[in-house]
Parts: sequence; C-alpha cells; structure tokens
Amino acid sequence: MAFPNKPIAHLLGSSGDEPLHLNSTLEGPVHALAYSASPGTYVLAGSSDRSIRLYNPQPSTTNHSPSSHLSKKGTNPAIPEGRLIQTYSAHGYEVLSLSVSADNARFASAGGDRSVFLWDVASAQTLRRFGGGPQGHSARINSVCFAGEDDSLLISGGLDASVRIWDVRSGAPKPVQVLTEAKDAVTALVAHGSEIVAGSVDGRVRTYDVRAGRCIMDVLGPSVTSLCLTRDGKAVLVSGLDSQLRLMDRETGGCLKTYGDPGRKNEDLRIQSILGGKEQYVLSGDEMTEAPGQDAEGRIWAWDVVTGELKATIHVPWGPVGLEPRKKIIGKDGKEKERTNVISCLTWREGGFGDQFSVSGTSGVVTVYGYN
Repeated sequence: MAFPNKPIAHLLGSSGDEPLHLNSTLEGPVHALAYSASPGTYVLAGSSDRSIRLYNPQPSTTNHSPSSHLSKKGTNPAIPEGRLIQTYSAHGYEVLSLSVSADNARFASAGGDRSVFLWDVASAQTLRRFGGGPQGHSARINSVCFAGEDDSLLISGGLDASVRIWDVRSGAPKPVQVLTEAKDAVTALVAHGSEIVAGSVDGRVRTYDVRAGRCIMDVLGPSVTSLCLTRDGKAVLVSGLDSQLRLMDRETGGCLKTYGDPGRKNEDLRIQSILGGKEQYVLSGDEMTEAPGQDAEGRIWAWDVVTGELKATIHVPWGPVGLEPRKKIIGKDGKEKERTNVISCLTWREGGFGDQFSVSGTSGVVTVYGYN
C-alpha cells in the first residue's frame, strides 16, 4: 500500500455551502482529533478555544473559500475545504482528548475542566459529566477513552497521576474504580477487552487487568506521551520524550522496534503517534525545534513498522492561503514573532485501516491526507 501523502482537504470553520471567513477558524491550537467509528465519515477536533467541532472532510461542490479563490490567481494549488457540521460548546477550558463510541451516537471529551463530558452527537448536548467534585480528578484530564461491553465504561487519566473508571449507565457520581499506581501525570490511555493500558510521565506503561485485579508495569525510562494499540492488542506503540518511538510486545514487555531520526525532536511537548496504512506505518508529529526557514510548516514522519525505515517526511502547510497573519504572535518582549506549526495530534480513519488520516496542531487548521 502506497503512503497517502496528498493533502485532500482543510478543515476550518465554515458551515455547509457558506463562504469561509478567516476569523471563523479555530481560535487556538488543536489538541485532539478523532474519526467517527466505521466507516469514519466525520472528524472531531478539540481545541484550546474550548470548542469541539464536527467536520465532514468531503468538500462541498459549491465551496467558495479564500484558498480556492486565490488559487485561481496562481498563488497555490487549491486544497478544498471540508464542511463544518456541528460545534459543541460546554467546556470552560481547553479540550485535550476525544473518544467516539462504536455506534457513533455519543462521544466523550476531557481537558482542563477536570471532568469527562459525555455528548449526544445529534443534539449537541451533554448527557452526563463525570467528576468535577471530590470524587473526580483534582487536575486536568489528559486522556479519555470508552471501554467495556457496548462502551459502558469511560476511562480517564490526568495530571493528578490517577486513572478513573466511570460507569456510563449508572447515575452514580463516584467512579467505579480509582487506579493510583502512577507516580506522575497519566498522559495516555487505551483499552482492549478487560485491560486498560496507561502511559505516564514517570516513564512507565502500566497494564491493568480489571477482571483479574492485576497491574503489570513496563519501564520505558523517558516520559510517555502517547499510546496506540495494534488491532489485535498484542503490541503497543509508545512515544517518549527522548524523541524515540517504540513498538512494545505486550506479553513480554520487550521492544520489537524503535523508530526515530536525527532530524526529529520530541523532548518537551505531548506529540501523538499512531499506526496507519493497515498497520504498515508508524506516524508521528514533530516539535519543529530545528526547522528555520520552513515557512512555519509542520512535519509528519512516517516509518515502516517492520523495518523501521523512514518512508516519508511530509511538510504540513499552515493552512489555506490568507491565513498567514495567524502565524504572527506578540511575544513577552512585545515584539512580533512567527509561530511554527507543531503537529501534535493525528488520527487515521477506521482505526488505522482506512484510506485517509488527519493532522493538526498549532495553526488550528486540520489537514486531511489521502490518495489523490
């Protein structure tokens, strides 16, 4: 399978067939992305502007965006804009994590609010909020995911170094279980059957077997920032703050393969890594610590899962033509500075088995890649 390295859509802030206004884009970095469950028609984006937006990446046939208009003048090849379907507004703080239920009727979100929000997709209303009181997280929530039969559980992990399990069907305000083995912030969570896998800043990956009441700990060393399970659950891709990605055997705890490059740095920020192309590729973003003169473009790195060979380095545009002013910020010294487009979140359609993936970060623009 060839790598889908062509940008096929930008996801901004326009709705339906209305013209896009540049000030309707996300007003800050995007921290979380998720495709809807199979067939993965829609993309959810959670932002530092406290909003969650639902997009259809398929462009409208009558799209009249600034980028398509300017491209006719020879400025840039046109990248169509997808359609904004719905905006979900209830968070009081930045949104850091999203998880979609298997039936696509609900999704969960979490972030700086210290609560897990359970949403009804169709009505755009919150069905429940888990936490927020003495039984909940005492600091921001970094990761949330559905688990259990029929997505009957929600798992959350946060800055308070705890993992909490919530019963979606129950009206109880307390978590079903609180897991406190981590010695520092829990940054990433994935679930597989009765197992919960949690990554922490303390450099450990912990696997909890809820049914057996057992915790297995694998020592990675560097702080863990991202986890991605293979579909069969036998291996997990782990990102660390040493600029390395590791594919770990979950049964033995051994490292199957390491991925990295001297030109890629990840030492300070939470950069997500995923498996894609039917688990042929490992993908990750970049802090852009060594990219002067790149016109603020972001970068995606893609490696062959089996050989570890670097297959592609893709430069991600800031966004459509006309958004260049959003690259500028005023620094603490009062002088204007140019932001780089740190690509921090990625999601691949149909859990890595679909025909496209989406990325975003500092610019607040989601770029969709596919086969052109």
